[in-house]
Amino acid sequence: MIEQPDRSADALDYMQAMLGQLRNMAEAGRYDMLAYLIELACIEATDVAAGRRPARLSRGRLGEHDRDSAA
Repeated sequence: MIEQPDRSADALDYMQAMLGQLRNMAEAGRYDMLAYLIELACIEATDVAAGRRPARLSRGRLGEHDRDSAA
């Protein structure tokens, strides 16, 4: 199923806004690692929205990562 571009952009904008708020909450609570991970998710959403990264990883790449992690 192919997503509508406008709907996808709206979803990414919303996620970026929510992630920003969550990051601020984590920073205020001094949850440094959590704030860092949320920041990475925010950067990822920004990169996907700008077309610098694909929205999905190919199954091959994801499968290879899962195998490497399990070893």
